[in-house]
Amino acid sequence: MTIITSIEFVDLRFPTSDSHDGSDAVNKDADYSAAYLRLVADDDSLYGCGFTFTIGRGNDICLQAIDALANRFIGRDVAELCDNPGEAYRELAADSQLRWLGPDKGVVHLARAAVMNAVWDLAARRAGLPLWQFICDMEPVTLVANLDLSYLSDVLTADEAVAMLEEQRQHREERISNLQANGFQCYTTSAGWLGYSDEKLERLCREAVEEGYRHIKLKVGGNPEDDERRLGIARSVIGPDISLMIDANQIWDVPEAIERVQALAHHNVLWIEEPTSPDDVLGHRAIADGVRPEGIGVATGEHGMNRVLFKQLLQADAVDFVQIDSCRLASINEIIPILLMAKKFAKPVCPHAGGVGLCELVSHLVMIDYVAVSGPMEGRVAEYVDHLHEHFVDPCIVSKGAYMLPEAPGYSAEIKAESLTRWAWPEGTEWAKRREGANT
Repeated sequence: MTIITSIEFVDLRFPTSDSHDGSDAVNKDADYSAAYLRLVADDDSLYGCGFTFTIGRGNDICLQAIDALANRFIGRDVAELCDNPGEAYRELAADSQLRWLGPDKGVVHLARAAVMNAVWDLAARRAGLPLWQFICDMEPVTLVANLDLSYLSDVLTADEAVAMLEEQRQHREERISNLQANGFQCYTTSAGWLGYSDEKLERLCREAVEEGYRHIKLKVGGNPEDDERRLGIARSVIGPDISLMIDANQIWDVPEAIERVQALAHHNVLWIEEPTSPDDVLGHRAIADGVRPEGIGVATGEHGMNRVLFKQLLQADAVDFVQIDSCRLASINEIIPILLMAKKFAKPVCPHAGGVGLCELVSHLVMIDYVAVSGPMEGRVAEYVDHLHEHFVDPCIVSKGAYMLPEAPGYSAEIKAESLTRWAWPEGTEWAKRREGANT
Protein backbone atom coordinates (compact mmCIF):
# COMPACT_ATOMS: atom_id res chain seq x y z
CA MET A 1 0.00 0.00 0.00
CA THR A 2 1.30 3.45 -0.95
CA ILE A 3 0.50 6.16 1.58
CA ILE A 4 0.79 9.93 1.90
CA THR A 5 3.79 10.51 4.18
CA SER A 6 4.11 14.29 4.21
CA ILE A 7 2.73 17.57 2.91
CA GLU A 8 4.95 20.42 1.81
CA PHE A 9 3.70 24.02 1.96
CA VAL A 10 5.19 27.07 0.25
CA ASP A 11 4.16 30.73 0.42
CA LEU A 12 5.16 31.74 -3.11
CA ARG A 13 5.06 35.40 -4.17
CA PHE A 14 6.22 37.43 -7.16
CA PRO A 15 6.69 41.24 -7.24
CA THR A 16 4.40 41.87 -10.21
CA SER A 17 3.34 45.23 -8.78
CA ASP A 18 6.74 46.59 -9.83
CA SER A 19 5.65 46.60 -13.48
CA HIS A 20 1.90 47.17 -12.84
CA ASP A 21 1.12 43.69 -14.15
CA GLY A 22 -2.30 42.74 -12.82
CA SER A 23 -3.31 46.34 -12.09
CA ASP A 24 -6.98 47.25 -12.30
CA ALA A 25 -9.45 49.71 -10.81
CA VAL A 26 -9.57 47.93 -7.44
CA ASN A 27 -6.34 45.90 -7.27
CA LYS A 28 -3.67 48.50 -7.96
CA ASP A 29 -0.64 46.77 -6.45
CA ALA A 30 -1.07 43.03 -7.06
CA ASP A 31 1.88 40.80 -6.21
CA TYR A 32 0.83 37.54 -7.85
CA SER A 33 1.10 34.73 -5.30
CA ALA A 34 0.28 31.07 -4.80
CA ALA A 35 -0.45 29.22 -1.57
CA TYR A 36 1.16 26.00 -2.77
CA LEU A 37 1.14 22.47 -1.42
CA ARG A 38 2.56 19.13 -2.43
CA LEU A 39 1.12 15.79 -1.24
CA VAL A 40 4.08 13.40 -1.04
CA ALA A 41 3.79 9.60 -0.99
CA ASP A 42 6.25 7.01 0.29
CA ASP A 43 6.77 6.13 -3.37
CA ASP A 44 9.07 9.03 -4.29
CA SER A 45 7.77 9.11 -7.85
CA LEU A 46 4.19 9.79 -6.77
CA TYR A 47 2.98 13.17 -5.56
CA GLY A 48 0.22 15.71 -6.16
CA CYS A 49 0.57 19.49 -6.45
CA GLY A 50 -2.09 22.10 -5.83
CA PHE A 51 -2.48 25.78 -5.05
CA THR A 52 -4.82 28.66 -4.75
CA PHE A 53 -4.12 32.13 -6.10
CA THR A 54 -3.83 35.37 -4.12
CA ILE A 55 -2.28 38.77 -4.81
CA GLY A 56 0.16 39.07 -1.91
CA ARG A 57 -0.59 39.65 1.77
CA GLY A 58 -2.96 36.99 3.04
CA ASN A 59 -1.22 34.22 1.15
CA ASP A 60 0.12 33.05 4.53
CA ILE A 61 -3.42 32.93 5.91
CA CYS A 62 -4.47 30.71 3.03
CA LEU A 63 -1.58 28.39 3.81
CA GLN A 64 -2.68 28.08 7.42
CA ALA A 65 -6.15 27.07 6.26
CA ILE A 66 -4.67 24.62 3.73
CA ASP A 67 -2.57 23.09 6.53
CA ALA A 68 -5.67 22.74 8.72
CA LEU A 69 -7.47 20.82 5.98
CA ALA A 70 -4.71 18.82 4.32
CA ASN A 71 -2.93 17.27 7.27
CA ARG A 72 -5.76 14.79 7.79
CA PHE A 73 -4.55 13.05 4.62
CA ILE A 74 -1.15 12.12 6.05
CA GLY A 75 -1.05 8.34 6.43
CA ARG A 76 -3.90 7.82 3.97
CA ASP A 77 -3.84 5.22 1.22
CA VAL A 78 -3.04 6.94 -2.08
CA ALA A 79 -5.28 4.54 -4.00
CA GLU A 80 -8.21 5.40 -1.73
CA LEU A 81 -7.73 9.13 -2.31
CA CYS A 82 -7.27 8.78 -6.06
CA ASP A 83 -10.13 6.36 -6.62
CA ASN A 84 -12.59 8.46 -4.61
CA PRO A 85 -11.78 12.20 -4.84
CA GLY A 86 -15.43 12.90 -4.07
CA GLU A 87 -15.07 11.25 -0.67
CA ALA A 88 -11.99 13.35 0.08
CA TYR A 89 -13.93 16.47 -0.90
CA ARG A 90 -16.91 15.54 1.24
CA GLU A 91 -14.66 14.85 4.20
CA LEU A 92 -13.19 18.34 3.94
CA ALA A 93 -16.63 19.88 3.52
CA ALA A 94 -18.03 17.97 6.51
CA ASP A 95 -15.62 19.48 9.05
CA SER A 96 -18.30 21.50 10.80
CA GLN A 97 -15.93 23.67 12.83
CA LEU A 98 -13.98 24.81 9.77
CA ARG A 99 -17.17 24.97 7.71
CA TRP A 100 -18.45 27.56 10.19
CA LEU A 101 -15.81 29.95 8.86
CA GLY A 102 -17.51 29.88 5.43
CA PRO A 103 -19.51 27.98 4.59
CA ASP A 104 -18.31 27.40 1.03
CA LYS A 105 -16.68 30.81 0.80
CA GLY A 106 -13.66 32.77 1.93
CA VAL A 107 -10.25 31.51 2.95
CA VAL A 108 -11.46 28.05 3.96
CA HIS A 109 -13.02 27.55 0.53
CA LEU A 110 -9.82 28.74 -1.18
CA ALA A 111 -7.96 26.21 0.95
CA ARG A 112 -10.34 23.43 -0.05
CA ALA A 113 -9.70 24.35 -3.69
CA ALA A 114 -5.94 24.08 -3.20
CA VAL A 115 -6.12 20.73 -1.40
CA MET A 116 -8.53 19.20 -3.90
CA ASN A 117 -6.49 20.54 -6.83
CA ALA A 118 -3.58 18.56 -5.35
CA VAL A 119 -5.74 15.44 -4.92
CA TRP A 120 -6.91 15.58 -8.54
CA ASP A 121 -3.34 16.19 -9.71
CA LEU A 122 -2.24 13.15 -7.73
CA ALA A 123 -5.04 11.01 -9.18
CA ALA A 124 -4.22 11.99 -12.78
CA ARG A 125 -0.48 11.45 -12.23
CA ARG A 126 -1.14 8.02 -10.75
CA ALA A 127 -3.20 7.17 -13.85
CA GLY A 128 -0.45 8.51 -16.14
CA LEU A 129 -2.87 10.91 -17.84
CA PRO A 130 -3.31 14.67 -18.17
CA LEU A 131 -6.22 15.67 -15.96
CA TRP A 132 -8.53 16.63 -18.84
CA GLN A 133 -8.19 13.11 -20.28
CA PHE A 134 -8.48 11.47 -16.86
CA ILE A 135 -11.83 13.23 -16.39
CA CYS A 136 -13.09 12.68 -19.93
CA ASP A 137 -12.27 8.96 -19.71
CA MET A 138 -14.44 8.52 -16.61
CA GLU A 139 -17.79 6.85 -16.94
CA PRO A 140 -20.48 9.52 -16.39
CA VAL A 141 -21.92 7.70 -13.36
CA THR A 142 -18.46 7.58 -11.76
CA LEU A 143 -17.72 11.22 -12.49
CA VAL A 144 -21.06 12.43 -11.15
CA ALA A 145 -20.52 10.44 -7.94
CA ASN A 146 -17.44 12.60 -7.33
CA LEU A 147 -19.22 15.93 -7.85
CA ASP A 148 -20.77 18.28 -5.30
CA LEU A 149 -24.41 18.65 -6.33
CA SER A 150 -25.61 19.80 -2.92
CA TYR A 151 -28.16 22.65 -3.03
CA LEU A 152 -28.49 22.26 -6.80
CA SER A 153 -31.31 19.74 -7.20
CA ASP A 154 -33.84 22.43 -8.13
CA VAL A 155 -31.71 23.01 -11.24
CA LEU A 156 -29.48 19.94 -11.67
CA THR A 157 -30.02 16.41 -10.36
CA ALA A 158 -27.49 13.57 -10.43
CA ASP A 159 -29.56 11.65 -12.96
CA GLU A 160 -29.76 14.70 -15.20
CA ALA A 161 -26.00 15.27 -14.93
CA VAL A 162 -25.32 11.65 -15.92
CA ALA A 163 -27.66 11.95 -18.91
CA MET A 164 -26.02 15.18 -20.07
CA LEU A 165 -22.57 13.61 -19.92
CA GLU A 166 -23.73 10.42 -21.63
CA GLU A 167 -25.19 12.46 -24.48
CA GLN A 168 -21.79 13.99 -25.28
CA ARG A 169 -19.73 10.79 -25.31
CA GLN A 170 -20.50 10.04 -28.94
CA HIS A 171 -18.57 13.18 -29.97
CA ARG A 172 -15.51 12.51 -27.81
CA GLU A 173 -12.93 11.41 -30.39
CA GLU A 174 -13.98 14.01 -32.95
CA ARG A 175 -13.64 16.80 -30.41
CA ILE A 176 -10.26 15.62 -29.15
CA SER A 177 -9.01 15.52 -32.75
CA ASN A 178 -10.22 19.07 -33.24
CA LEU A 179 -8.39 20.22 -30.10
CA GLN A 180 -5.20 18.47 -31.20
CA ALA A 181 -5.35 20.34 -34.49
CA ASN A 182 -6.69 23.72 -33.45
CA GLY A 183 -6.67 24.10 -29.68
CA PHE A 184 -9.25 26.14 -27.73
CA GLN A 185 -9.54 29.84 -28.50
CA CYS A 186 -8.31 32.25 -25.84
CA TYR A 187 -8.24 35.99 -25.31
CA THR A 188 -5.50 38.13 -23.84
CA THR A 189 -5.66 40.56 -20.95
CA SER A 190 -1.91 41.14 -21.04
CA ALA A 191 -2.33 44.31 -23.12
CA GLY A 192 -4.95 45.96 -20.97
CA TRP A 193 -3.76 46.42 -17.37
CA LEU A 194 -4.90 49.74 -16.00
CA GLY A 195 -1.45 50.83 -14.88
CA TYR A 196 0.09 50.58 -18.36
CA SER A 197 0.94 53.70 -20.33
CA ASP A 198 -0.93 54.53 -23.54
CA GLU A 199 2.21 53.69 -25.49
CA LYS A 200 2.51 50.27 -23.88
CA LEU A 201 -1.20 49.62 -24.40
CA GLU A 202 -0.92 50.44 -28.09
CA ARG A 203 2.19 48.30 -28.57
CA LEU A 204 0.76 45.29 -26.75
CA CYS A 205 -2.54 45.46 -28.64
CA ARG A 206 -0.62 45.44 -31.92
CA GLU A 207 1.48 42.48 -30.77
CA ALA A 208 -1.63 40.58 -29.66
CA VAL A 209 -3.17 40.92 -33.11
CA GLU A 210 0.09 39.77 -34.72
CA GLU A 211 0.11 36.72 -32.42
CA GLY A 212 -3.33 35.66 -33.62
CA TYR A 213 -5.67 36.79 -30.85
CA ARG A 214 -9.23 37.57 -31.94
CA HIS A 215 -10.34 38.82 -28.51
CA ILE A 216 -8.64 41.44 -26.31
CA LYS A 217 -9.71 42.67 -22.87
CA LEU A 218 -9.01 46.03 -21.21
CA LYS A 219 -9.38 47.06 -17.60
CA VAL A 220 -11.71 50.01 -16.98
CA GLY A 221 -13.08 51.85 -13.96
CA GLY A 222 -10.69 54.78 -13.68
CA ASN A 223 -12.04 58.16 -14.62
CA PRO A 224 -14.38 58.12 -17.63
CA GLU A 225 -12.04 60.16 -19.83
CA ASP A 226 -9.23 57.65 -19.37
CA ASP A 227 -11.52 54.73 -20.17
CA GLU A 228 -12.75 56.44 -23.32
CA ARG A 229 -9.24 57.27 -24.47
CA ARG A 230 -7.82 53.82 -23.79
CA LEU A 231 -10.65 51.99 -25.55
CA GLY A 232 -10.23 54.35 -28.49
CA ILE A 233 -6.53 53.49 -28.69
CA ALA A 234 -7.24 49.77 -28.53
CA ARG A 235 -10.00 49.84 -31.12
CA SER A 236 -7.88 51.94 -33.51
CA VAL A 237 -5.12 49.32 -33.32
CA ILE A 238 -7.14 46.10 -33.44
CA GLY A 239 -9.68 47.23 -36.03
CA PRO A 240 -13.43 46.55 -36.16
CA ASP A 241 -13.39 42.76 -36.46
CA ILE A 242 -11.57 41.76 -33.27
CA SER A 243 -13.70 41.46 -30.13
CA LEU A 244 -13.02 43.99 -27.38
CA MET A 245 -14.07 43.27 -23.79
CA ILE A 246 -13.87 45.43 -20.66
CA ASP A 247 -13.42 44.52 -17.00
CA ALA A 248 -14.34 46.85 -14.11
CA ASN A 249 -13.24 44.51 -11.28
CA GLN A 250 -16.28 45.32 -9.10
CA ILE A 251 -15.61 49.08 -8.86
CA TRP A 252 -19.13 50.42 -9.58
CA ASP A 253 -22.54 50.49 -7.97
CA VAL A 254 -25.35 49.29 -10.22
CA PRO A 255 -26.61 52.62 -11.65
CA GLU A 256 -23.07 53.85 -12.31
CA ALA A 257 -22.18 50.59 -14.02
CA ILE A 258 -25.06 50.94 -16.45
CA GLU A 259 -24.18 54.57 -17.19
CA ARG A 260 -20.48 53.96 -17.62
CA VAL A 261 -20.91 50.93 -19.88
CA GLN A 262 -23.51 52.64 -22.03
CA ALA A 263 -21.05 55.50 -22.55
CA LEU A 264 -18.46 53.04 -23.90
CA ALA A 265 -20.85 51.02 -26.06
CA HIS A 266 -19.84 52.85 -29.26
CA HIS A 267 -16.50 50.99 -29.12
CA ASN A 268 -18.41 47.80 -29.94
CA VAL A 269 -17.83 46.06 -26.60
CA LEU A 270 -18.55 42.33 -26.34
CA TRP A 271 -18.90 42.18 -22.55
CA ILE A 272 -18.55 44.07 -19.30
CA GLU A 273 -16.88 41.91 -16.69
CA GLU A 274 -17.45 42.17 -12.93
CA PRO A 275 -19.31 45.49 -13.14
CA THR A 276 -20.35 45.44 -9.48
CA SER A 277 -20.20 43.32 -6.31
CA PRO A 278 -19.67 39.68 -7.30
CA ASP A 279 -22.38 38.57 -4.83
CA ASP A 280 -25.10 40.88 -6.16
CA VAL A 281 -27.21 38.61 -8.36
CA LEU A 282 -30.07 41.07 -8.84
CA GLY A 283 -27.61 43.91 -9.43
CA HIS A 284 -26.06 41.92 -12.26
CA ARG A 285 -29.51 41.31 -13.69
CA ALA A 286 -30.28 45.05 -13.59
CA ILE A 287 -26.97 45.83 -15.32
CA ALA A 288 -27.66 43.15 -17.93
CA ASP A 289 -31.06 44.71 -18.63
CA GLY A 290 -29.35 48.07 -19.03
CA VAL A 291 -26.55 47.05 -21.38
CA ARG A 292 -27.94 44.17 -23.43
CA PRO A 293 -29.87 46.60 -25.67
CA GLU A 294 -26.43 48.00 -26.58
CA GLY A 295 -25.32 44.54 -27.69
CA ILE A 296 -23.14 44.09 -24.59
CA GLY A 297 -23.23 41.01 -22.36
CA VAL A 298 -22.42 40.66 -18.67
CA ALA A 299 -19.54 38.41 -17.66
CA THR A 300 -18.88 37.44 -14.06
CA GLY A 301 -17.67 34.63 -11.82
CA GLU A 302 -14.00 35.35 -11.17
CA HIS A 303 -14.95 35.98 -7.55
CA GLY A 304 -17.96 33.67 -7.62
CA MET A 305 -17.70 32.02 -4.25
CA ASN A 306 -19.44 28.72 -4.99
CA ARG A 307 -21.77 26.69 -7.18
CA VAL A 308 -24.89 28.10 -5.47
CA LEU A 309 -24.08 31.66 -6.51
CA PHE A 310 -23.61 30.49 -10.10
CA LYS A 311 -26.95 28.67 -9.90
CA GLN A 312 -28.65 31.91 -8.89
CA LEU A 313 -26.90 33.98 -11.57
CA LEU A 314 -28.14 31.51 -14.16
CA GLN A 315 -31.64 31.27 -12.72
CA ALA A 316 -31.97 35.06 -12.72
CA ASP A 317 -30.58 35.40 -16.27
CA ALA A 318 -28.03 37.79 -14.74
CA VAL A 319 -24.98 36.54 -16.64
CA ASP A 320 -24.19 36.08 -20.33
CA PHE A 321 -20.63 34.73 -20.01
CA VAL A 322 -19.91 32.38 -17.08
CA GLN A 323 -16.42 32.93 -15.68
CA ILE A 324 -15.38 30.06 -13.45
CA ASP A 325 -12.13 30.37 -11.49
CA SER A 326 -10.02 27.24 -11.01
CA CYS A 327 -8.76 28.27 -7.56
CA ARG A 328 -11.74 30.07 -6.01
CA LEU A 329 -14.23 27.28 -6.67
CA ALA A 330 -13.46 24.07 -4.81
CA SER A 331 -11.74 22.25 -7.66
CA ILE A 332 -13.18 19.79 -10.17
CA ASN A 333 -15.84 18.63 -7.70
CA GLU A 334 -17.56 22.02 -7.82
CA ILE A 335 -16.50 23.26 -11.25
CA ILE A 336 -18.07 20.52 -13.36
CA PRO A 337 -21.53 21.05 -11.82
CA ILE A 338 -21.25 24.69 -12.90
CA LEU A 339 -20.24 23.64 -16.40
CA LEU A 340 -23.31 21.41 -16.50
CA MET A 341 -25.64 24.16 -15.27
CA ALA A 342 -24.23 26.61 -17.79
CA LYS A 343 -24.84 24.05 -20.52
CA LYS A 344 -28.43 23.62 -19.37
CA PHE A 345 -29.02 27.39 -19.42
CA ALA A 346 -27.21 27.75 -22.77
CA LYS A 347 -24.63 30.16 -21.37
CA PRO A 348 -21.01 29.94 -22.59
CA VAL A 349 -18.29 29.28 -20.03
CA CYS A 350 -15.34 31.64 -20.51
CA PRO A 351 -12.95 30.90 -17.62
CA HIS A 352 -10.99 33.50 -15.70
CA ALA A 353 -7.24 32.89 -15.76
CA GLY A 354 -3.94 34.72 -15.35
CA GLY A 355 -2.36 35.04 -11.94
CA VAL A 356 0.00 32.28 -10.87
CA GLY A 357 -0.95 29.05 -12.61
CA LEU A 358 -4.59 29.77 -13.37
CA CYS A 359 -3.90 29.47 -17.10
CA GLU A 360 -2.23 26.11 -16.54
CA LEU A 361 -5.31 24.76 -14.78
CA VAL A 362 -7.75 26.40 -17.18
CA SER A 363 -6.04 24.72 -20.13
CA HIS A 364 -7.50 21.48 -18.71
CA LEU A 365 -10.91 22.86 -17.75
CA VAL A 366 -11.79 24.20 -21.20
CA MET A 367 -10.89 20.86 -22.73
CA ILE A 368 -13.15 19.04 -20.26
CA ASP A 369 -15.99 21.45 -21.01
CA TYR A 370 -15.65 21.09 -24.78
CA VAL A 371 -15.10 17.32 -24.91
CA ALA A 372 -17.42 16.11 -22.15
CA VAL A 373 -19.99 18.80 -21.37
CA SER A 374 -20.81 21.65 -23.72
CA GLY A 375 -19.68 20.73 -27.20
CA PRO A 376 -19.56 23.46 -29.87
CA MET A 377 -17.09 26.27 -29.14
CA GLU A 378 -19.09 29.12 -30.64
CA GLY A 379 -19.27 32.04 -28.22
CA ARG A 380 -16.68 30.56 -25.85
CA VAL A 381 -13.21 31.87 -25.25
CA ALA A 382 -10.84 31.44 -22.28
CA GLU A 383 -8.62 34.07 -20.70
CA TYR A 384 -4.85 33.97 -21.15
CA VAL A 385 -2.33 36.23 -19.43
CA ASP A 386 1.32 35.98 -20.42
CA HIS A 387 2.91 36.06 -16.96
CA LEU A 388 4.92 33.59 -14.84
CA HIS A 389 4.50 30.47 -16.96
CA GLU A 390 8.25 29.91 -16.91
CA HIS A 391 7.96 28.76 -13.28
CA PHE A 392 5.89 25.69 -14.15
CA VAL A 393 7.19 22.22 -14.96
CA ASP A 394 4.37 21.77 -17.49
CA PRO A 395 3.41 25.29 -18.61
CA CYS A 396 0.34 25.84 -20.75
CA ILE A 397 1.00 26.14 -24.46
CA VAL A 398 -0.75 28.85 -26.48
CA SER A 399 -0.38 28.90 -30.26
CA LYS A 400 -2.03 31.41 -32.60
CA GLY A 401 -4.34 32.59 -29.86
CA ALA A 402 -5.44 29.13 -28.70
CA TYR A 403 -4.75 26.85 -25.73
CA MET A 404 -3.28 23.56 -26.93
CA LEU A 405 -4.05 20.21 -25.31
CA PRO A 406 -1.92 19.50 -22.21
CA GLU A 407 -0.05 16.22 -22.65
CA ALA A 408 1.86 15.55 -19.41
CA PRO A 409 0.25 13.54 -16.60
CA GLY A 410 -1.48 15.61 -13.91
CA TYR A 411 -3.14 19.01 -13.61
CA SER A 412 -0.11 21.05 -14.82
CA ALA A 413 0.13 22.41 -11.27
CA GLU A 414 3.74 21.58 -10.39
CA ILE A 415 6.05 24.56 -9.84
CA LYS A 416 9.78 24.20 -10.45
CA ALA A 417 11.92 23.57 -7.35
CA GLU A 418 14.22 26.42 -8.39
CA SER A 419 11.31 28.87 -8.47
CA LEU A 420 10.19 27.76 -5.01
CA THR A 421 13.70 28.32 -3.68
CA ARG A 422 13.99 31.76 -5.26
CA TRP A 423 10.54 33.19 -4.62
CA ALA A 424 9.32 31.60 -1.37
CA TRP A 425 8.20 34.37 0.99
CA PRO A 426 9.99 35.76 2.90
CA GLU A 427 13.14 33.61 2.94
CA GLY A 428 13.53 33.00 -0.81
CA THR A 429 16.80 34.10 -2.35
CA GLU A 430 15.20 36.74 -4.59
CA TRP A 431 13.29 38.31 -1.71
CA ALA A 432 16.47 38.29 0.39
CA LYS A 433 18.30 40.17 -2.37
CA ARG A 434 15.55 42.78 -2.49
CA ARG A 435 15.77 43.32 1.28
CA GLU A 436 19.54 43.65 1.09
CA GLY A 437 19.21 46.16 -1.73
CA ALA A 438 16.71 48.21 0.24
CA ASN A 439 19.11 48.35 3.20
CA THR A 440 22.12 49.60 1.23
